[in-house]
Amino acid sequence: MVAEYSRIDPLPTLEVLSRNKQIPLGALARFILARYATSGSDALLEIGPRVVRQMGEIVREAEAAGSDDARLRGYAALKAIIAWLQVPLDDPHWRPGGRVAQAP
Repeated sequence: MVAEYSRIDPLPTLEVLSRNKQIPLGALARFILARYATSGSDALLEIGPRVVRQMGEIVREAEAAGSDDARLRGYAALKAIIAWLQVPLDDPHWRPGGRVAQAP
């Protein structure tokens, strides 16, 4: 992957973005690198370590079993977790403890 992306020169894109957003090129490059480097930590903070560990355990168990059936069960379990995580994204009226009553 590194070799593949190394063939692309990001500078022209960054220069245009820098000019259009009036952000110094160096500051923009540092921001992009910092965001990329911390994206895993950000994701962990957003969903929490318990959920990440649960998801990891599901994958480990499915791989340890080594069967297509176990992998399908693991997929179904991960799908359920993702559906649960998406509830507040899909329902703007959802709040912890239940939905917010809408004004008439």
